[in-house]
Amino acid sequence: MNSDSALFLLSHMLIQAAIISSPILLVCLLVGLLVSLFQVATQIQEMTLTFVPKLIAVGITLLLLGRWILLSLVDFLVNNIEKIAHF
Repeated sequence: MNSDSALFLLSHMLIQAAIISSPILLVCLLVGLLVSLFQVATQIQEMTLTFVPKLIAVGITLLLLGRWILLSLVDFLVNNIEKIAHF
């Protein structure tokens, strides 16, 4: 394995990680923004009010997208194992 193929695999790994993590991060960002707007409007400054909705939203997102995430990771792993056999 030369440095070009290692850089190719590394760049694809980082792209795959960004694709997999982006839905979870976007949901957490949107829920955090909505909770912050609610806190500003009602002047409630409770710390659990920011944490619990994000935790619930991320949990629901993982339940809905867990199969896609797992299939994507397995496909990525199988492709890389097949590429390693060619080196």
